[in-house]
Amino acid sequence: MTELVEFNRLEDFITFAKKGENIDLSVFLNKQMFTRKFYPDTSGDAEDEIDMYILSANYVFTIEGVETEVTKFYASGIEGESPDIVIRNIYVANKRLKADYQRLKEAHIIFAEKYWDEQLRNLQIQ
Repeated sequence: MTELVEFNRLEDFITFAKKGENIDLSVFLNKQMFTRKFYPDTSGDAEDEIDMYILSANYVFTIEGVETEVTKFYASGIEGESPDIVIRNIYVANKRLKADYQRLKEAHIIFAEKYWDEQLRNLQIQ
């Protein structure tokens, strides 16, 4: 049995797979919402907040029955931004995701490729 060390980056799993280890992978794409707060300056103005989102992927690797999850962020944006900016953010996220997928495939890690699509234009977040 292979000794498992703590992996916390995609590169750790890629290196391990290149050594011949069998690794299963599932990918889950997410849109995470959060509120960014801007604190008042010395003039005493009220605190401002802005709703934002992050497009992230959760990679769930399984090695010898042990699951390890790695989350990676691909793009972020602001609620209510223009459709053109949303489309650009999705494009950037998908390009970055595709590059990571290529690295995983080169290491012979098999998985189903998933991408954010233009339906996420509705990121003008409700």
